[in-house]
Amino acid sequence: MALTQDTIARLAEHLETCELQARDTPKITDEHPDMDWDDAYAVQDAILARKLARGARVVGLKAGLTSHAKMKQMGVDTPVFGFLVDGFSVPEGGTVQTRELIHPKVEPEIAFVLKHALKGPGCHIGAVLAATDFVLPGIEVIDSRYRDFKFDLKSVVADNTSASRFVVGGRALRPEGVDLRTVGIVLEKNGQPVALGAGAAVLGHPAAAIAMLANHLGRRGQEIPAGSLILSGGVTEAVAVAAGDHVCLRVQGMGSVSLRFA
Repeated sequence: MALTQDTIARLAEHLETCELQARDTPKITDEHPDMDWDDAYAVQDAILARKLARGARVVGLKAGLTSHAKMKQMGVDTPVFGFLVDGFSVPEGGTVQTRELIHPKVEPEIAFVLKHALKGPGCHIGAVLAATDFVLPGIEVIDSRYRDFKFDLKSVVADNTSASRFVVGGRALRPEGVDLRTVGIVLEKNGQPVALGAGAAVLGHPAAAIAMLANHLGRRGQEIPAGSLILSGGVTEAVAVAAGDHVCLRVQGMGSVSLRFA
């Protein structure tokens, strides 16, 4: 690690304050170009500790940067990972207040809920599917705290991978009841399709993102607990939203889930 504990704590306070006050900031690697991956996840951990100290509960985990092409472009070989707390959760058909966010975008996701814990190293797609209770549609609202959505990967890890809100709903299916590689999705904004995709866009199979998360946590001596909800990563590019927008995700065989923005 390149950063001191005091610096990590200061950066965590700064980024979380930006989140809570809906205020943007230049990316933190401008000031700390030598920070490494351990530093970045340490800042994320410190943000989580601040939330837990105020009574928040962890309700899930998330993967980001789950496209092979994007990973190659950015020179990395694994997705990035973050946490979800109860304050991020929005009910099906619920409303997100845009005044609480900076520059929100939505991503269509396949969400996994585990019946058994998963721990790496050596976790693979088969282990993920065996440990999965059900899958269902989800929409993640990402909202980078960095000015103009411009950041590098270490900065975005520190910023909890731009997590801000999410909703899950639709029809839950057992993993053996759907081919997660070929399942089709349509993301609609105000009744018009704005993004189309299939599950294979996420690392060839959405469960691959869950396996990589388990292996990432395993290297840190942690596991994905039983009962966890995990967002496996955006199936398509993120779509910008504003007050007045209605977003609906339709997933083949799994129904739909929706959000409004006010």
